[in-house]
Amino acid sequence: MTNQPYEPYEGYDPYQQQQQQPQPPAQPQWGYDEQQYATQQWQGQTWETQTHTPVQGAAAPSPMTAAPETAYLPPQSYERPYTAEQPQPQSQQSSQAFGPPASAAAPAPAPAPAPTPAEPDTGYGPATLAGNARVTDAQRARLEGRSPIIEPGMQPALLTALLGLLLAVAAPISSYALVVPLVILQAVTAAGWFRLNGMWPARQGIALAFLGGVTADVAVLVAGRDQAPAAILGPLGIWVLLTLVLQLRSHADPDTRMYGLMATVASSALAIIATGYLGADPDAVSVGAAAVAVAVLARALPLPTVASVVVSLLAAAGAGIAVGGMTGLGAKGALIGAAAAACALVGHRAASYDYPSRFVHFTAGVALPLTAAAPVVWILH
Repeated sequence: MTNQPYEPYEGYDPYQQQQQQPQPPAQPQWGYDEQQYATQQWQGQTWETQTHTPVQGAAAPSPMTAAPETAYLPPQSYERPYTAEQPQPQSQQSSQAFGPPASAAAPAPAPAPAPTPAEPDTGYGPATLAGNARVTDAQRARLEGRSPIIEPGMQPALLTALLGLLLAVAAPISSYALVVPLVILQAVTAAGWFRLNGMWPARQGIALAFLGGVTADVAVLVAGRDQAPAAILGPLGIWVLLTLVLQLRSHADPDTRMYGLMATVASSALAIIATGYLGADPDAVSVGAAAVAVAVLARALPLPTVASVVVSLLAAAGAGIAVGGMTGLGAKGALIGAAAAACALVGHRAASYDYPSRFVHFTAGVALPLTAAAPVVWILH
């Protein structure tokens, strides 16, 4: 506060004003002089001037202004924290105008919110407003750049075993009886391979691959088992060339065109290679199909991976010996059974790789073990 004495305004005599106007009643001890409070100015650094923005004092009343008009000025305080102003009733405003300054006590701090309990770990990500936030393990692995390995399980293995038994039983009957389960195998192989590569729906590619397998079947039936190599390799070369021509005529971008070309060629090749069951000896087909059925069932058992693979190969070799003894192959059946089981495990692994789904497991997971074993059965017969 300055040490300068109070200087009245020009043309204004406070003593003359006191003589002309009656003295106001004495205020209590806790009151304050508004004129003195309005003309006080702070100079120098103090705690209040450092932490609060100084408030400009109100101007002194003019000699023509009545005293009651300045009595309703709201009280000023340097210690009161800033709070949002709320409308108050008229009676409270008038009573506060003559009351003490509102710097007696600061408002109590708001209570801290109670901590929310932690949500249990359900294996899914946190929920969001965008929807579809709960992704599966395979989807999360794909987003993170990893390729999950999820095996098909027991139900696809049972379907594989059933289809293998149909092949084993139909092979000794006749080639035309063998065509029925073989065509089913080729159709499931074509659809499963496209879905395994994330291309769905791909009706043209699936139809083209399946048509290649059926063409190879007809060629083997017409040419006979003795001409099976030419009857199988001929449609394979033709379908690769046909796929190239169709992809060149596509109007898709180069990356999509190349991806579709590779998927179509691979699917057509697998469907055509499955025709090897028609070109192989019927006894070898029975041994190989039965060995694949046993190997896939053993692989689906809840065992460690290494132990499951060993058990599958041993079971397939045993099935090859058993079926070979019934068909006249003898000990050679163990070799055919073990080799067919090894190829079947490769196909089983392929169906478990790279973003599998339930549809993949019930198509590629069912067909690839039998399809992968067809070349071995054809070569070793």
